[in-house]
Amino acid sequence: MARFLRLALFVLPSIAAPAAMAQPYVNLLKSSDLNHWMKPSGDPVTDGWNLESGGVLHLAGKGGHIISRQKYGDFELWFEFRIAAKGNSGVKYRVQHYGKQLLGIEYQILDDKAFPKLTRDHLTASLYDLVTPISDETRLNGDDEFNIGKIRVRNNRVQHWVNGQLTIDEPLCGSRWQAHVAGSKFSNKEDFGENVTGHIMLTDHGSEVWYRNMFIRSLDCCDSVLKGEHRRRSSRSRR
Repeated sequence: MARFLRLALFVLPSIAAPAAMAQPYVNLLKSSDLNHWMKPSGDPVTDGWNLESGGVLHLAGKGGHIISRQKYGDFELWFEFRIAAKGNSGVKYRVQHYGKQLLGIEYQILDDKAFPKLTRDHLTASLYDLVTPISDETRLNGDDEFNIGKIRVRNNRVQHWVNGQLTIDEPLCGSRWQAHVAGSKFSNKEDFGENVTGHIMLTDHGSEVWYRNMFIRSLDCCDSVLKGEHRRRSSRSRR
């Protein structure tokens, strides 16, 4: 019960927004057959990834990357995660094909203390290999504890949080974004990260990783709702 209460402290302010502002949250780990997920081939998830008691998704063996069946444009994703010692994983989004590769921008998940020589754009809650976290230190829990992650993409801007700490707040277009891409491993991928929809991906980099309480909602309706409300207020003010 305590873990649900901790997550609720972060989630409830978003849920409390007017219902018209965003669609309801969807639990991506609700079903034991992981029917919100598939292999990149389109086949069901059968190996490696297991939904255990308590609704914990555990990558315990070689399962390969898995992607959401649905594509998302603007969205808000909440999740709890834990990574094994010396582990490396991540949550990718706006995932699409670049030639034969299935790639996306990534919320990095890492056992940070095991990699002291890495630059901060490769550590937990960074925008992997692209943008360094805002703070000099990232607020992470102990080794055997879950952390609360959050990703929000809206109006071509991405934000990452971990345990309530904002780590990334960056545009996904324009000269600033293009400079980030040009200095990264994705420099040869045309318009990398500028697609407006894509899959969510849970990566398999050969490490054990655990997820729970993974909820997503689409924010695609928000702008049209806000514009409509603005037009109504402008109309009333002219009367």
